[in-house]
Amino acid sequence: MRLIQFREPNGARAVAMLDDEGATSVRLKGIASTYDLAGDAIARGVSLAEAARGAVGEAVDIESMMAEGRLLSPIDHPDPAHCLLTGTGLTHLGSAEGRNKMHQAAAGGQMTDSMRMFNMGLEGGKPGAGETGVQPEWFYKGDGSCLVAPGAAFESPDFALDGSEEPEIAGIYIIDDRGRPRRLGFALANEFSDHVTERGNYLWLAHSKLRQASLGPELLLGDLPDDVRGTSRIVRDGKTLWEKPFLSGEANMSHSLRNLEHHHFKYDLFRRPGDVHVHFFGTATLSFADNVTTREGDIFEVEAAPFTMKVRNPLSRAAAATSEEIEVLSL
Repeated sequence: MRLIQFREPNGARAVAMLDDEGATSVRLKGIASTYDLAGDAIARGVSLAEAARGAVGEAVDIESMMAEGRLLSPIDHPDPAHCLLTGTGLTHLGSAEGRNKMHQAAAGGQMTDSMRMFNMGLEGGKPGAGETGVQPEWFYKGDGSCLVAPGAAFESPDFALDGSEEPEIAGIYIIDDRGRPRRLGFALANEFSDHVTERGNYLWLAHSKLRQASLGPELLLGDLPDDVRGTSRIVRDGKTLWEKPFLSGEANMSHSLRNLEHHHFKYDLFRRPGDVHVHFFGTATLSFADNVTTREGDIFEVEAAPFTMKVRNPLSRAAAATSEEIEVLSL
């Protein structure tokens, strides 16, 4: 089952449920957001899927929503500051190769910290039941204001040195009233980053990640398949500039999802009741690693089964902030 959020032609918010093939879609009666539906499910002690099935209404036309730009991200929070975007890197088999190339020169030809971190994941990223594995690389990406709606443009900051795609799967969570993380499902994602800044010095990774991100329209309920196979591409002037397959799912990862979730939610800060978390699980496929330089107007596309809709976003550049906006004033 999949859930999508959208706006009615009059602007009112709504949620629809899609079947496994995406062929049938119905509006959920009386439900304005995935957040509201999740809260209702928790309060009644039922699964998110059960709560959705109990609110089935009339059929809706997803194609017209897409054409009219009425699709929303599959999760958000009434207060964007309480939707936290975070992620982990060096989590996929092969993900260290591109990162290692970025940092090799600074390491003087020695093994980089990135490769050491990746090897730690290979050795201890999939612990047994009841065990705790090695912690992954972790980063903060922003809050809910950084989520770009399906089809909307990424705004690369004026000071950015690069704006490139990262095709990923994101876990979607809500924290219940007892402070327990509840996984709602998974979304296909583009975790947009600045790889030139990161290449300059790996300690600038934190700066390179403070960018927007986009989720595909669908929230996939239930378990993520162990083997997810998709395609990432860049379209320029109507033609494919770059295209490459990418893999995700635990069969293609050096960490288990359970281990990544444990090392995120072990912090009290991330178990605040009512908060939403969007956690990106990483990738091993980047156009930047193939020496592709993006430019304004390029369109990023990410697609992968079992998701039925693409993550599709053009690239734009934000206006520079004025000195008055940045200057710190004393009170």
